[in-house]
Amino acid sequence: MRLAKYLANAGLCSRRNAELLITGGKIKVNGQVVRELPTTIKPDIDIVNYEGKIIRLKEKIYIMLNKPAGYISSVSDSKGRPTVVELVDIDERIYPVGRLDLDTEGLLLLTNDGDFSNLMLHPRYEIAKTYEVLVKGLVTDNEIRRLSDGILLEDGLTAPAKINIIKKYKTETLLNIEIHEGRKRQVKRMFLALNHPVIKLTRVRFGSLNIKGLKVGEYRDLTEGEVKRLINLAQLKTE
Repeated sequence: MRLAKYLANAGLCSRRNAELLITGGKIKVNGQVVRELPTTIKPDIDIVNYEGKIIRLKEKIYIMLNKPAGYISSVSDSKGRPTVVELVDIDERIYPVGRLDLDTEGLLLLTNDGDFSNLMLHPRYEIAKTYEVLVKGLVTDNEIRRLSDGILLEDGLTAPAKINIIKKYKTETLLNIEIHEGRKRQVKRMFLALNHPVIKLTRVRFGSLNIKGLKVGEYRDLTEGEVKRLINLAQLKTE
């Protein structure tokens, strides 16, 4: 494993800052200062030291949170707004896998595993995300077809989506939409393009996970099987 990755996975700092520590002569491996990038180590054999302390890999953490509205999907916020990590009572450094908007609720993953996070987020792996969305107006069958086939936004044509209507009210429509892209505010922009502003948005599925049984604001650890299924789901897309 590359030393910078080891330091980041151990929760010491980001990968970029780890590289700066290495080139600055702040890291020792088996008692010797190393400055070269990349330096590789054997995690189970080599001893890594920073400022007199041995740096060890931390247990990997995978958490599913039912995010409430009003929380930023970040570790910190310059405006002082509450963040999703404040909802999780653990001492380890974790961060959200992707983001949900401030006013969006639902399934959000948090982890300290950078490789897992990349698998879940990279467009090539096409991890499906399903949202329950309440919009203004009555969505027509023609509009469903347009959304399903792909709709042109300012940053290009969206990939095909799976959509079904749950219920129509007098002036609103409740739907499910499944996408595998991760564009900023994508679902909101898709419906706004058809003059159906989103009233409420909730992510109900992420890959093989669903939010059932988890109340808003609650969280739980993923099981080993759930983590493996998510990883396998991503790896299937590369075959």
